[in-house]
Amino acid sequence: MITLRKAKEDDVETIRSIANETWPSTYLEIIGQQQIDYMLDKMYNKGELLKQFMEGHTFLIAEEGGNQYGFAGYSISDHEARIYKLHKLYVLPSAHGKGVGKILINEVFNQIKDAGGSALQLNVNKNNRAKEFYLKAGFAVKESVKIDIGKGYFMDDYIMEYKIS
Repeated sequence: MITLRKAKEDDVETIRSIANETWPSTYLEIIGQQQIDYMLDKMYNKGELLKQFMEGHTFLIAEEGGNQYGFAGYSISDHEARIYKLHKLYVLPSAHGKGVGKILINEVFNQIKDAGGSALQLNVNKNNRAKEFYLKAGFAVKESVKIDIGKGYFMDDYIMEYKIS
C-alpha cells in the first residue's frame, strides 16, 4: 500500500534522484536534453532544495515497502489571498498507473484545505501530458505564460488553478 510522509532535509537526495529519473521521460521530447540538464541543475541542486525547506516548502514522499515512488512540493505563494503553489509533483515512470500521483495531489488538497487555503496553483508545460492529469483532478487553465529562465531557455506554461471549497 502506498503511504505518504512529510519529507525532511535528509530526503533531498531522494527528491533529486526521483527528479533525475522522471524528467527525461517527461520532458525530453518537449524541451530537449540540454534544457533538462540546465533546469535540473538550477532547480534540484542540493542547495536550492535545502533553501526551499528553509523557506517553508512542504515536500511529501510517496513510498511503499521502503521504495520511494514520487514526491510533491508546495508552499504558500500569496498569504493575503491564501493561495498556495504546487511547485513539483513527479512520479517514477515505473510507478505510473498505480495511483501515486492521485494520492499525492489529494493529500496536497487536504493539507491546503486544513491550512485555510483558498486555491492551489501550478505551472505545467503546455505540451506536458500531465496537463490532462491536472484537468481530471479539477484544475482549470487560468492563463498562458512564457518565462525566461536564463541561458536562452524559456518555460512555455499554463498556469492552472484548483479552487479549494
